[in-house]
Amino acid sequence: MKLSCALVTNVDSPDLVAEAERLGYHRAWLYDSPAITSDVWIALALAAERTSTIGLGPGVLVPSLRHPMANAAAIANLTALAPGRVVVAVGSGFTGRYTLGKRPLRWAVVEEYVTTLRALLRGETVEWEGAAIRMMHADGFVPDRPVEVEVFIGADGPKGTAVAERVGDGVFAAGVPNPAAAGRPYALLQFGTVLEDGEDLRSQALLDRAGHGLAVVFHAMYERLGADAMLELPGGPEWVAAINAIPPAERHLVTHEGHLVRLTAVDQEAVRIAADLLPQFTFTGTPEQLRDRVAEYAAGGVTELVYQPAGPDVAGELARMMDAVGGVTER
Repeated sequence: MKLSCALVTNVDSPDLVAEAERLGYHRAWLYDSPAITSDVWIALALAAERTSTIGLGPGVLVPSLRHPMANAAAIANLTALAPGRVVVAVGSGFTGRYTLGKRPLRWAVVEEYVTTLRALLRGETVEWEGAAIRMMHADGFVPDRPVEVEVFIGADGPKGTAVAERVGDGVFAAGVPNPAAAGRPYALLQFGTVLEDGEDLRSQALLDRAGHGLAVVFHAMYERLGADAMLELPGGPEWVAAINAIPPAERHLVTHEGHLVRLTAVDQEAVRIAADLLPQFTFTGTPEQLRDRVAEYAAGGVTELVYQPAGPDVAGELARMMDAVGGVTER
């Protein structure tokens, strides 16, 4: 199993990717959620110019955000800047959709989009929205077709995994392991931090580094299961009360604010109450505990552990995680 990193795309991401390469990370995945992140393709292009070995890719693209030709051209351009290093993940959308007031896409839409995207990269003529389209770039604009890249499907359940089997090269799961993904390239995204001896789970310093991983559990449960499902969770009633104080038409603008970066006023108290759950719900623990988790993931078929740090010292978090588990992953 290899150790990669993920970053919430911002203006510092290219430099952080360069640092991740120096530390020995396998790949750097950058989020694509335009309402809350910087532009993923700009950041990846800048990262390509500052690195030479680390893998690069968006994780995950959401079909409704761009025409397939726009993403095909961007993928091809990135492969020219970083030949042999590009990978792409495509999913149905979480914050990329919810922050725009929309539900995730149907998996049939994702499958059609990926099929079209891959055909374009092969240089084929395909039909999209009732018209024939093809990459018509002249020499010197993007590499000659076919443009070869791995395509992962952002799948946490059986429907998405079935799409990966039909049109993808692997699975990119987030937070919760996807046992059905075993047997193929399988990246698992995790959030958390390395605990210091005796560190208080409710300390502000710890919550700044790892609270994002617990807050996203609240966000996901609320969006997918509704407010009632959260009431038995420690901190759940407090979180629901805070979000219900927001006018319904604007709740999607608040629910994911600070997503995987920082705790908002809505998140702070609820996450502090639920802090005992951090080792259970996030990749948070002592080095020994995290190494045990890595072994469990490897036994479950994970081929790539993707760690997303947060807090005031992201570069330091990357270094501490590499020190903690890099020795038990293939570098």
